[in-house]
Amino acid sequence: MAGVWRSGGLRWGESAAELVWVGAGGERRVSRIAFGGEVGFRVVGERTCVGARGNPCPGSVAVARGSSQARCGECAWLDRVHSVAADGVPDDPRAYRVYLAWFGPGLVKVGITAEEREGARLREQGAVCFSWLGRGPLMAARRCEELLRAALGVPDRVSYEQKRLVRASLPGPGERGEEVRGLHARAVGLGGWPEALEALPCQVVDHGALFGLGAFGPAQGVVRELAPDGVVGGRVLAAAGPDLHLEVAERHVVLDTRLMSGWGLGAAPPGGGITAPVRPLRPPDVQDQLF
Repeated sequence: MAGVWRSGGLRWGESAAELVWVGAGGERRVSRIAFGGEVGFRVVGERTCVGARGNPCPGSVAVARGSSQARCGECAWLDRVHSVAADGVPDDPRAYRVYLAWFGPGLVKVGITAEEREGARLREQGAVCFSWLGRGPLMAARRCEELLRAALGVPDRVSYEQKRLVRASLPGPGERGEEVRGLHARAVGLGGWPEALEALPCQVVDHGALFGLGAFGPAQGVVRELAPDGVVGGRVLAAAGPDLHLEVAERHVVLDTRLMSGWGLGAAPPGGGITAPVRPLRPPDVQDQLF
C-alpha cells in the first residue's frame, strides 16, 4: 500500500469544499474541489474504521462497504455518546445557535449548532440557504428547537435523497429566501421561547453559488458503494453537503463522499469513468441516512 492515501472524507471551508487525504504516517493533505475540474481515484485494499473523536480505531476494524459511516460498533458508540445530537453533553458550556435550513421548496428543517462553528454545519448538511433564529445555552437551544418543530410543523431532519432530488430544479435566491423569512417571522412570533435564548434577526445566507447549483439537470444515479479496485472519475458539476455531482460519460452521477472514508485510494487509470455500482435516485418518500 506504499504511496496509497486513505480518504478522510470531505470538509467545508467558508469558500470551498476540500477532500482530505491521510497518509500512512498520519500526515494530512487536502485537495480543493474546483467546479469544472476532474476528480478520479481507484479504491485500494479494504475499508477500515476511521476511529472516533479524532482518535484512531484500536483494532483497525473492517467496516461495511456501503455504509455512510465508516466506524465499527465500538467507535460509533464512542462518537455518539459525546454527540450534541444525542444530548451526550448536557452541561456543555459553549453558546449554541438555533437555525432554519432550506433545502428546497417545502424542505425546511430546524436545528442547532455550536456558535463557534459558525455556518460550517449548514454547509456540511447541504443547506441551500439558512438563517439563524436564536442563541443561548445548549439545553435552551434544544428546547427551542423542539418548540419550533412542533409549532411550525417542520422536521429536524431531511434525507439526503430528498435533497438530491430537488437540487436540479430549485427556485432562485429571492424565492427561497422569502420562504425562510416567512418561517423566521412565524418562529420569533411564537410564545414559549426559553428565557435564556436570545432571538436573532433574519439574515438569509445563500449557498447556491458556493455549491455550484443551477448549472445542471437532474441526476441519473447515485454511487451505491465502493469496492476494491473500483474506479470513480468525472468532471465536477457541483458540491453540496457530502455530495459531489459528477458528469461521467454524459451522465450526471452523485457521489456521497462519506462512502470514501476509510478506504485506501490511489490514482485512477487512464480513461477514468465509474466502475462502482450506480443506483437510480429513489422516490422522495423513501428515506436513506437522515441528517
